[in-house]
Amino acid sequence: MASASTPQALPAPMAFASWLANNEQLLQPPVNNYCLFSGADMVLMVVGGPNARNDYHVNETEEWFYQLKGSMCLKVVENGQFKDIEIKEGEMFLLPGNTPHNPVRFANTTGLVMERVRPEGSIDMLRWYCKKGDHATPTIIHEERFHCTDLGTQLKPLINNWRENAELRKCKVCGQTEDPQ
Repeated sequence: MASASTPQALPAPMAFASWLANNEQLLQPPVNNYCLFSGADMVLMVVGGPNARNDYHVNETEEWFYQLKGSMCLKVVENGQFKDIEIKEGEMFLLPGNTPHNPVRFANTTGLVMERVRPEGSIDMLRWYCKKGDHATPTIIHEERFHCTDLGTQLKPLINNWRENAELRKCKVCGQTEDPQ
C-alpha cells in the first residue's frame, strides 16, 4: 500500500527588483553569480558585471541567457573558431550543450542564466586557450574536469588556481604563457 506524501507549500513569488537592489554586493568577481533558485531540474542564477575571466566553460546541457540590464558578450568556440555573440538588454539566447563559452559581462550589467541540474555522471570543463601564439585553431592550454553541483563555489578555486600558477598557463605548443585573466 503506497503512503501519501505530505504536500509542500509552493514558494511565494520573488520581488526580484527589490532583491537585486538589496543584494548587488553578492555579484562579485571572479564568477559574479548568485543562485536564486535551485530546483530538482533547473538552476536560475543572477549574474552581474563586470567580470574578468579568460576561461571557457563547457557543460553537456543547454544554458539560457536573458540580459536584464546592459549588454554582454558571450565568447564561444564554434566550428573550431572563436566567435563573439552580443546579447543586448532585453534579449535572450539559448546556448547548445557542449559549446565552450566565456560570458563577458561589462560594468553595471545584470543578466539571468538558467541551466539544468547536471545529470549524474555528467562532466563540466573549464578550458583556457592560448591567445598569444599564432595558432590556426583554438589551442587548449589547460583543462579542468569536474561534476558540477554548485557553480558559485566550484569555479572560483579552479579560476584562482589558474591565475596563481604560471606553469598551468604555459602553452605546450608555442611555449608562451597566457595572462592570468
